[in-house]
Amino acid sequence: MKPEASTLSDLAGDLAGTYRRTASGGDTVDPAIAEADLAAVERDGYVILPDLLTPQELDRIRSEVSPLLDRTGRNGFEGHTTQRVYSVLNKTRSCDRIADHPRVLALLDRMFLPNYLLSMLQVINILPGEQRQMLHTDDGFYPLPRPRKALGAATIWAIDDFTAENGATDIIPGSHRLGHGTPAESERVPVVMSAGSCVFFPGTLWHGGGANRSTAPRLAVTAQYCEPWLRPQEAFTLSTTRDTVRAVSEDIRRMLGYSIHPPFIGQVDGMHPKRLLEPGAPPL
Repeated sequence: MKPEASTLSDLAGDLAGTYRRTASGGDTVDPAIAEADLAAVERDGYVILPDLLTPQELDRIRSEVSPLLDRTGRNGFEGHTTQRVYSVLNKTRSCDRIADHPRVLALLDRMFLPNYLLSMLQVINILPGEQRQMLHTDDGFYPLPRPRKALGAATIWAIDDFTAENGATDIIPGSHRLGHGTPAESERVPVVMSAGSCVFFPGTLWHGGGANRSTAPRLAVTAQYCEPWLRPQEAFTLSTTRDTVRAVSEDIRRMLGYSIHPPFIGQVDGMHPKRLLEPGAPPL
């Protein structure tokens, strides 16, 4: 018999049961590369990871996402001349590689606790004429004072080339270390990168979408992540069907919330949430 638990840490493995924590895809990345990426993030507040997607993967994303771009933003933050697609996992498998790319997971593995969560996966298409977005931080809605450790992280993937003219994301280098206040607009620097590349930054970095002064749209996909004890921006356990959860990778499944943050955050009816994926599991 197991000894009686006397602290919460003694319960850490109870609900994991059959479903122990699985290895991260980030484990396949050369540790020297991952550590160099992390050093750049800690120093500058961001790192550009070049050419992670193949031309074939980019073509598939464009062809499957384009029919979904049927509405523009509802306010200045979303962009009145910007198209967005939410609940992406239910609509196409073409963006899965963005959510669980090993190079990104290797960074997240080093920044956050195990079983960190996917907070958002969204397609963003900035049309010609769009104005630049307000500066913001992606974990600023968590009401904890700065300066502090990042509670989340974001990637923005260039599906089209990012240029200074077509709405490349603007960042404020080094602003992840700032305390109170908003940086000056004059400090904005566009992230120029080729299609298939991504920029990774902690949720404390000030940034915003750039103005599209070109004659063509600028397509991107953003995946954002957060610590496992926080509420994500998208309620994936409500919005993602079980068939979709069964179809995605184990990394994505874990990041959707089909995991336990010890001792029992994420449990469903007192059990591990992956039991809901078993044949014959009752509906909620």
